[in-house]
Amino acid sequence: MGLKDKIKNNDAIKKFVHWLLVPKNQARPRLWVKWFVNPFYHKKGKGATICRRTRMDVLPWNTFELGDNSTIEDFSTVNNGVGAVKIGSRARVGLGNTLIGPVTLKDDVRLAQNVVLSGLNHNYEDISQPIHAQGVSTAEIVVKEETWIGANSTILAGVTIGKHCIIAGGSVVTKDIPDYSVAVGNPARVMKTFNHSTGEWERVPKKMVAV
Repeated sequence: MGLKDKIKNNDAIKKFVHWLLVPKNQARPRLWVKWFVNPFYHKKGKGATICRRTRMDVLPWNTFELGDNSTIEDFSTVNNGVGAVKIGSRARVGLGNTLIGPVTLKDDVRLAQNVVLSGLNHNYEDISQPIHAQGVSTAEIVVKEETWIGANSTILAGVTIGKHCIIAGGSVVTKDIPDYSVAVGNPARVMKTFNHSTGEWERVPKKMVAV
């Protein structure tokens, strides 16, 4: 059994290691982890930028990747505590975004301001306990290549947004969105798709719009 497995299988050791890495009741790593561990463990591509006022709650037990020439803007929060956060090349995470893993953004994705992507949900089956004491479940969010997500949108756990999509500002995406689609609203509905045969964007008939 390797060291990693020994830590995972021993609650006392696991709690101690967690305390070494993260202050009690906080999500952000200790400064020594930020300065001396994360730069060697996580991947930051050539020309990638993490702006100074970004809150990076990234820890060494899950992956964090930022591709070449990608940017995470100020006042955003990135958290990989319960799942990997992977950002492709030439992507831009806009001002005030929140990314809670597991989240994957493919190449050339653009997120406008105050977008939330959270691959985490809190469990709530047991009414005898506070929700925060019941653990969490995770489901990966995937945003495929060249997609643009408008300001103040929310993407829920487990959703996949296809290639070259537009998610209108203020949308709440609860279900998968197919490639080459425009989705709008709460819950988000596909309003247009690109017809490769005609080379035009076409409205989706109302009776065919998924809710």
